[in-house]
Amino acid sequence: METPKTSGNPGIGSASDPSTEASLYLHPQTLARLSSFELRAKMIVEGLSSGQHRSPYQGFSVEFAQHRPYSPGDDLRHLDWKVFARSDKLHLKQYQQETNFDLIVMVDCSGSMSFGSRLFAEASGAGRRNSPDGRTHWSKFDHATALAAALSYITLRQGDRVGLEMFDERVRLVLKRSSSQGTWRQIVSALSSHPARRSHPGAEDSTSRPSDLRRAIDETFAQITNRCILAIVSDFFMDIDTIKDALARTRHAQADVMAFQIMDEAELDFDLRENAGGVLLEGLEGESTLRIDPRAIRKGYLEALHEHNAKLRALLRGMGYDYTLVNTHEFLGPALASFVSRRNAQIKRHLA
Repeated sequence: METPKTSGNPGIGSASDPSTEASLYLHPQTLARLSSFELRAKMIVEGLSSGQHRSPYQGFSVEFAQHRPYSPGDDLRHLDWKVFARSDKLHLKQYQQETNFDLIVMVDCSGSMSFGSRLFAEASGAGRRNSPDGRTHWSKFDHATALAAALSYITLRQGDRVGLEMFDERVRLVLKRSSSQGTWRQIVSALSSHPARRSHPGAEDSTSRPSDLRRAIDETFAQITNRCILAIVSDFFMDIDTIKDALARTRHAQADVMAFQIMDEAELDFDLRENAGGVLLEGLEGESTLRIDPRAIRKGYLEALHEHNAKLRALLRGMGYDYTLVNTHEFLGPALASFVSRRNAQIKRHLA
């Protein structure tokens, strides 16, 4: 059994360094930027608020844990002036409630996540022309893998625990929450070797399983009792009422949710290359093939997509959850930076 780390370093550069696998899915520029990101838990920070923002988490002890360097925009009330007097550097006090939280990354591995139109060589941080299993295209699941690895890295670096769950119509894999030295290696390895990565149109083992978010969330909360953050990484190709029902369970558990909708650029603009006789669409979750004229249905498709995404965004934000649309043709670094900045700004406004 591995011993827990106390430094908050998820094992990068150690004997368990998973960089060989991670570099396939995380661009070097993205990896370099992750160290500057700080992911905060809304539910934990709110537990430190006072005055007009009464804390819903009374009964928790608030104990000093550590210092961290001051960043522009941080609350000056938490500056440690004694440290400043000794070192002439600004540091903030952090408390146990602010620094400790559990993140569970839920990755959709259903059939629709195997779609991809971007070349693997363009997206991969390793500059490879194809994936280890021979694919030449970067799928939504590949992008979800990169995002899950990045979120795990950020969280583990802070010294917090991370767990992983992969699901389609049922939960396929669970890695229990941990902050020990080998956690990031285990997460990256599990994501990199999951069968969903080999499931692409025409493959013998191609999956036809849709996703059941409600069942996945039920199984998650059956195993945990404390509050946590759920990072749901999916294309959310599900009925809105079904998503609403699933998210109702997170409200009951008083969890915080970060939803990342992964979509390919071809799905977002429906600009398909047309051959003689139209375009042949192949179902990824049990549907039959269908030949279409993309020009004839593009307008209706985009209207339906925009309506679905607008309802999804409104549902999540109406529940106080974070929603981010992620394009697989764009590198994760800028998108993650924007998300973390926006989330932390919202937390600061709440505490103001």
